[in-house]
Amino acid sequence: MMFVNHYTSGCLPAQIEAAAQFPQVFAPRDPQSHKGTHGTLAVIGGASGMSGAVILAATAAIYSGCGKVWAGFNQAALPLPVIPERPEIMLSTGSALQKRSDIHAWVMGCGMDVCSEALALLHTRLTAPDRSTPLLLDADAVTLLSRHADLTALARDYPTLVLTPHPAEAARLLNTATVDIQSNRQAAVTEISRIFNAYTVLKGRQSLVCSPNGSLYTNLSGNAGLATAGSGDVLSGIIGSLLAQGIDTEQAVRGGVWLHGAAADVLKDSEIGETGMLAGEIAPAARWLRNQIIAAQK
Repeated sequence: MMFVNHYTSGCLPAQIEAAAQFPQVFAPRDPQSHKGTHGTLAVIGGASGMSGAVILAATAAIYSGCGKVWAGFNQAALPLPVIPERPEIMLSTGSALQKRSDIHAWVMGCGMDVCSEALALLHTRLTAPDRSTPLLLDADAVTLLSRHADLTALARDYPTLVLTPHPAEAARLLNTATVDIQSNRQAAVTEISRIFNAYTVLKGRQSLVCSPNGSLYTNLSGNAGLATAGSGDVLSGIIGSLLAQGIDTEQAVRGGVWLHGAAADVLKDSEIGETGMLAGEIAPAARWLRNQIIAAQK
């Protein structure tokens, strides 16, 4: 996979200023830290034919500074022995991965499907004996929530829950039409957060983030280049990575959304542009930008 090897940002001073909202996200690393210091993330998804979704999310997590990342596939056997271009990512089946006790945050749903096996994976996580670690639900996991009412109470009781629906998924959660979501996005994201007691990201132009207490954040970074397959998987990986690193949940969610969009702005200013931007190009640009912002603080 080829990426641009030179990034530029015409709005870097403004991005540095905007990043000040998220001091934990842009804090320099402790020189004495090690891979265990920076957390372990588990990403579960990737049903047959959709393995790329979980790989995109896991790759984004590595680029976002997570110490260790597991990719768990909703398949009976691993679809590949190693990710050739990202051998740093450890591989497992989703069911086996859920038995581990060394995970600091979970991401579920990226290409997971809505089959009975996917439902079992989600139910296992929502009813796990140890639910102290943050859980982010995206894509098919959000759809499963909307289809199975018994999961609502389980999700609501999960201590730290993040939901990242696009407008159609939000409409399913609220049993309404997508046009209704788009006509009053603030009301929709607030209601989802209330129902599920969750941090909710309503994706789209100027994505909205609502905290369980009802506080709202409007994201102003990003461009139309993000309208590409896999972009949401990358966002989940970025946020999940920040959560696994122990960053405050509100900062991790808001800062992850901002960084995801700001990375697309970097690509727009570099050699890519908006048209034909690939999801796999976002995380390397996010890494570059994050380090530029950290360096500017010294």
